[in-house]
This record gives sequence, structure tokens and C-alpha cells, in this order.
Amino acid sequence: MRYGFQQVGDVEVFYREAGPADAPVILLLHGFPTASHMFRDLMPLLADRFRLIAPDLPGFGQTKAPPRGTFDYTFDRLADVVEGFTEALSLDRYALYIFDYGAPVGLRLAMRHPDRVTAIISQNGNAYLDGFSDDWAPWQAYWQEPTAANREACRPSLSPEAIRDWQYGTGADPTRLSPDGYELDIAYMARAGAADIQLDLILDYRSNVALYPAFQAYFRAHQPPFLAVWGQHDPAFLPAGARAYKRDLPDAEIHLLDAGHFALETHAAAVADLIRLFLERNLSLPG
Repeated sequence: MRYGFQQVGDVEVFYREAGPADAPVILLLHGFPTASHMFRDLMPLLADRFRLIAPDLPGFGQTKAPPRGTFDYTFDRLADVVEGFTEALSLDRYALYIFDYGAPVGLRLAMRHPDRVTAIISQNGNAYLDGFSDDWAPWQAYWQEPTAANREACRPSLSPEAIRDWQYGTGADPTRLSPDGYELDIAYMARAGAADIQLDLILDYRSNVALYPAFQAYFRAHQPPFLAVWGQHDPAFLPAGARAYKRDLPDAEIHLLDAGHFALETHAAAVADLIRLFLERNLSLPG
């Protein structure tokens, strides 16, 4: 594993990388409230055949971005930074691994540059209304009425208990769930200014839902090879969200794992095996 920073405008993007420089690229995009460390177990399992690159999004992990008020913490802006990051690293062809917030970021990139995307792997990365559980109600209320009261009603989503017990713990085998991931996320969330950045992104998540028809039109028009590896006990994104991809991508491969939202914490080896087979078939790699 290698680590570095790449300047993209006024953002210093931290990233981790593994694998040969001339191998097919997988660009891994993390979600909320985590960072690229969520891929720490997966990347070494695929580094013999692929070049894996995982940046921390602005507002997350070790990436250094300007404070609120001088930087727009929106999903469009996050996609701009990741787009600049790929261009700075001369990544002109890559498979996308999209998870949670990484899905609307990565799919914006795919719509902007469909010729660059060799395949898409979605691990609990939603693009359909079918995927939403009832637990989204406070966020949806905030989208509809962005009042101070509705903003505060979303704050419990950022608590240590919500991160540890709801996001990581729901549907996960506790004997296989290392505390390393959720404790680091809890620490990141406790940093000065972090909560308000995340509340801004929670409000802007409505822009992603508004783009769902455009994402789906992209799928229909370009038919990228598609693999869903989905923790079926995810309390936020339901298995119906994985199955929905088949409507626009009839050849999509859908695999539901006995895992929660953070499936890589307990099932990294299984996910790696599915990715390897999928990419070997769809990228015409030797077996």
C-alpha cells in the first residue's frame, strides 16, 4: 500500500494506492461517514491484477479542504474535485467502485466522461428510489423544509452511537466487526467543523435524488458492465435498490451478501472474489 497527496485547486486530496502502475485501474469512492480506510482490507486482495486508487473526499478523512463558507460542500463540488484528481493522476480509463456517498459522486463522473468508465461496481451505492428505507425520514424532511429545526433533527445521524451501532452494527456479525473502522470514523466526526459540513451534505443529498433519472438514462444509453455486491441487511439502502439496476442494465450481476451497510468490514474476501471474476470477464483479462 502506498499513500500520497494530490493538489486539486484549493484541495489537497489524500489517497491510498496499491497495485502495478500499468494495471487496469479501479477508482474506489467511499461514503458517509468514513474515508478511504474502508478499503484497507479489500485493496491488498486485488493488487496483484489491478491498480487500486482510493481518495478521501473533501470533508472526510485526511483530505485537506477549505472551511465552510469558502468551499461549497455539495456533491457537485465533490465530483469536481474527484474529476480533477483523476486528471491530475492521468487516469483516463477506470472501473468505478461506488459506495454510499461515493455513488452520486462517481455517477456524476460517469455521466461527464462515459468513455472513461470501463465498469461499475456498486457496494450499497444507490441510484433508485427503491433503495431507500424508512429511516431516511428525518433527512427527507430536511430536504423538503430546510429549517433550523429539521437540520438539528438530522444531527443524531452523526453521533458515535449511530455510526457504531446503526451504520456499522446493523446486520453485521459482531465477532467479525473490527472496531478500527467505526472508531476512526467517530474520531473524524468529532473534529471541529466536521458536523456542520456533514449537515450541509445531508441537505444537498436531495440533489442526488433529483439526478436519479439522469443516472438511469446514462445506464440505458451506455450499458456499462455492472456488478452489485450489496450488504442485504443495510438499514439505509435496501436490497431492492440493488435489484433495481436490472431495469436499466439487464446484464447486471446482483449479489446480496449476509452483511450490513459496511460489507467490507466483514466480507472483504468475498467481495474481492466477485470483483476479480467480474472484471476478468468484462475487461477481457486473462484468467
